[in-house]
Amino acid sequence: MMRTPKGFMFDLDGTLILSNRKLGSYDAIPGAAEALQELDRLGVPWIALTNGSAYASRVQAPRLRKVGLPVPDERLFTPNSVAAKVIADGGYQRVMVLGNAGVSEALEELGVNCVSPDAEDQAGCDAVYIAWHPDCSMPHIHAACEAVLDGAAFLTASDVPFFATKEGRSFGYSCAINGAVSRVTGVEPQPTGKPSAHALDFIAAELGIAKEDVGVVGDDAKAEMQMAREGGAIGIAVTSGATSAEQWADQPPERTPHLVVENIGALVETLGLR
Repeated sequence: MMRTPKGFMFDLDGTLILSNRKLGSYDAIPGAAEALQELDRLGVPWIALTNGSAYASRVQAPRLRKVGLPVPDERLFTPNSVAAKVIADGGYQRVMVLGNAGVSEALEELGVNCVSPDAEDQAGCDAVYIAWHPDCSMPHIHAACEAVLDGAAFLTASDVPFFATKEGRSFGYSCAINGAVSRVTGVEPQPTGKPSAHALDFIAAELGIAKEDVGVVGDDAKAEMQMAREGGAIGIAVTSGATSAEQWADQPPERTPHLVVENIGALVETLGLR
């Protein structure tokens, strides 16, 4: 029998919202706002963790609130939030960042010394971090490859190929860039977002509960369900995003959810939390 979660992590795209492919507009998924409000009423802790790295939480959370989702700044996290801890724990001093301005701003606010791949002085970069970077160029990829070949750690916000949008599935820029750097260097990236163990550790710490008691709620088999299964958490899948009920039923054991619901509007009632 599935354990009842003591707290929840919610994905964004496909779980709480659907954005457009340029990430410029959001629509809340029906029932999402009410589910979050009900969890608050019941005193059940929750956070949102997206694999999107384009914006700092202080920028993105107000946009969520504008479409009716009661997500405070302090409850929204991104792979940049996790990356800052990984970078600090690794003792990395200069990090080459392949990402848009929002990625670097978020990392710098968290104390990371960021170096642009366009910078004249790239010497001494001891880590490379690849995130949302729609303007990535071949010189940027070349700079990242050189740094990794020189021994820099290879970190990434996400290595998941797709995310759900209003216009259908869209591919993740970081995954595509990771592939180029990995093919050249022979080094695989270390994700800081889902499904990494770093992300699940971060989630459990923020919720103040054991990993085994975390309900990981999302629409992506590789990101959320794989993280839940590998980390011993509770995987709860929704069909409101990138994965249909039929596709969930066809997942291998390492990505099979413990529970499938249509959307998070059905979560509280289905789990009997009232």
